[in-house]
Amino acid sequence: MPDDMTLPGNLVPTTPAAEPATPRDAVTVVLLRDGAEGLEAFLLRRVKGMAFAGGMSVFPGGGVDRRDADTSVAWTGPEPKWWADVFNVDEGTARAFVCAAVRETFEESGVLLAGPDATSVVADTSRYAGARQQLVDRELSLAQFLSQNNLVLRADLLRPWANWVTPEDEPRRYDTRFFVAALPQGQNADGETTEASDAAWQTPGKAVQDAQEGRRMLMPPTWRTLDEVGALGSVGAVMAEERSVEKIIPKLIRDGDVIRVVFQ
Repeated sequence: MPDDMTLPGNLVPTTPAAEPATPRDAVTVVLLRDGAEGLEAFLLRRVKGMAFAGGMSVFPGGGVDRRDADTSVAWTGPEPKWWADVFNVDEGTARAFVCAAVRETFEESGVLLAGPDATSVVADTSRYAGARQQLVDRELSLAQFLSQNNLVLRADLLRPWANWVTPEDEPRRYDTRFFVAALPQGQNADGETTEASDAAWQTPGKAVQDAQEGRRMLMPPTWRTLDEVGALGSVGAVMAEERSVEKIIPKLIRDGDVIRVVFQ
């Protein structure tokens, strides 16, 4: 990916707000698998007309729910203190990020990073379809869902990747922590969410090529992340990568009918 890229000018208001909006905490999870043609990532195409990133291809993710910080969640893997150090936040906030990552991944793809104990993971998530919808409708919290089904959150199945903040010119802004995760054996990513018009597994190179040729629209963080994981070539290499997570806040510069995105 180049050091800057261009976007259609109509994606950002011509007149920026007097004061930048406060970014909302969010998470996204780059689901990966080793396919016949190499490393593949799971992408959702957001429904056109959505207030944020309508029509864009994205990884599963969403906003952090205050209930994601519930300390009663059965947990295995790196402790909240470890995640807090990685993301430079307090332990409660770090716990919420990890729980939100697991919850949003399940809601948007049907992939559940949890298991009956610290060494196993659910192989078939179809039995939890009803609970999945309750999570989407906010009728159920992640802690309640895990407790009711005697499941343990597998924080060890996630790895931190990046921290992207929406540019100041945008009316809706998110402070998004990116995670990577391998698709658990036996599970399928289905993309059965009302927020997506379609879903697909693609090699990073093919997804970027589709964007270059107009078959997909990718936001800068998605594009760069695809480039990064694609360069590593396999799930094992991605999950073993040691990352220093720093905030990245792109700058938008209007240039006629297009907007240049500059990475500083």
